[in-house]
Amino acid sequence: MKKSCTQWLAATALALATGLVHAQGLTIGLTLSTSGPGASLGIPERNAIELLPDTLGGLPVKYVVLDDATDPGNASRNARRLVQEHNVDAIIGSSTTPATLAVTSVAAESKTLQIALSPFRRAGEVFDWVLSLPQSVPVMSSALFEDMKKHGVKKLGFIGFADSYGEVWLNDVRPRAEKEGIELVAVERFARTDRSVTAQALKVSGAQPDAVLVVASGTPGALPMVALADRGFKGRIYQTHGVANNDFMRVSGTSANGVVVPAGALLVAEQLAADHPSRDAARSFVRRYEAKYGAQSRDLFAGYAWDAYLLLDEAVPVAAKNAKPGTAEFRQALRDAVFGTKGLAGAHGVINVSKEDHSAYGVDGRVLVTVEDGKWKLLP
Repeated sequence: MKKSCTQWLAATALALATGLVHAQGLTIGLTLSTSGPGASLGIPERNAIELLPDTLGGLPVKYVVLDDATDPGNASRNARRLVQEHNVDAIIGSSTTPATLAVTSVAAESKTLQIALSPFRRAGEVFDWVLSLPQSVPVMSSALFEDMKKHGVKKLGFIGFADSYGEVWLNDVRPRAEKEGIELVAVERFARTDRSVTAQALKVSGAQPDAVLVVASGTPGALPMVALADRGFKGRIYQTHGVANNDFMRVSGTSANGVVVPAGALLVAEQLAADHPSRDAARSFVRRYEAKYGAQSRDLFAGYAWDAYLLLDEAVPVAAKNAKPGTAEFRQALRDAVFGTKGLAGAHGVINVSKEDHSAYGVDGRVLVTVEDGKWKLLP
């Protein structure tokens, strides 16, 4: 009887302890574009979440994943649902810049950390609670302009999305081109849902630029590539990190050959130098991802979701020393811990969070790649 009583007490204590741990677990909300024009970004991000363990920073975690269909209105509604119904400790998303910006106001209002999976330009207090995980536009743009100078580009054409992603790039490109003595000879815009950019390609190629910068994300970025190839354009073509995945390359076909793209380290993990600071982290992620989803399935956007996990995994134990998950105090502590991150090796590069522009990677978190015969190749 004594033994049975002792066993019962031990079992009860274990159950209570387990219940306490689960009560102190975390809930992380995600709004991703797993359908719509941004699906080639959101689906790999969701895939990466499926690789994650059931603990975060040593605590149990539940992930609530919602699809915003690449629509800013849906993204905003998803964010409110995550905050109000699920009491999330942080929000990850969204996959495109317009949808990300729609979430930002909800994050600020509810004082919930948002880790964005698309770049933006920070402006005002509404951005105090959001971190842009992808490399900032200035970081990536500067790499492209260095390549332009190296290859003697004097005239540049621009074809970009007619939304906030296209706008933030154009606002960077105009003064940068002027500073570098490069004439911006044509600027054309198109919508993510457009099925043709033939007219834009005609106008840009007609201006006879030495190179064209296409600013797009996901598979819609293939449209200008195909249209310029059909027009017989022979100059250098640049794209942004918004297209650095295999779906873009598949849709572009042979027109992708020679394109120059700034990207994260994981895209060419095997080609990195032995002393690259994120070589091991990039290769580790690629092995995990391709073991589940197949050879060469690696994806830049899946890597952003994975690096969001790495950020939170390091920050959660710091925040948990000050408050319990599910509370406003914990959300504040988690934000502060994430914004204090320094020297974290991620799949894309070393993460050093900047409180000034709220981005995660510096120039050591980028590489320049090109496409040769349907494969990504690291440029010197």
